[in-house]
Amino acid sequence: MTGPAPAPPPTPADAQPPFRPRRGRILPLVLGSVAVVVCTIVAIGMGAAGEWQVGDQLALVGLGLGLAAFLGRYASIKAVPDGSGLMVRNLMLTRTVTWDEVIEVRFPDGAPWVTLELDDGDELAVMAIQRADGQLGRDEALRLARIVDRNWDARA
Repeated sequence: MTGPAPAPPPTPADAQPPFRPRRGRILPLVLGSVAVVVCTIVAIGMGAAGEWQVGDQLALVGLGLGLAAFLGRYASIKAVPDGSGLMVRNLMLTRTVTWDEVIEVRFPDGAPWVTLELDDGDELAVMAIQRADGQLGRDEALRLARIVDRNWDARA
């Protein structure tokens, strides 16, 4: 009888898959689609009832499309590790930090997402790793911390 298979060797940071939230990705895509459909149906219904002009209808459809675009951006949140650093795409901004800039990975109890402490005293939210994802979020925070540690060890 053979024992369990040995763990695979750690892969370099540039071979790591990106970090993406699970709930924070599916829900916004569904809600964005619902917003477009509901706004379109209401706009058509109000136009057919003679209550609204074409401009009013287009404004409501535009609102639905705007909501969908915002929620689509939310669904595109991710963090991509590579050999030189981490590209973090949050809701409003995208920032790339080198591994040399990252001092610590933090995910304290009650925090909605991971934050990176940077060498310039700044903190960078990594919205791609979210507490709402439960155990997956904790596992992904640990994976990011290990990547950071490996890169610190490589520099020493």
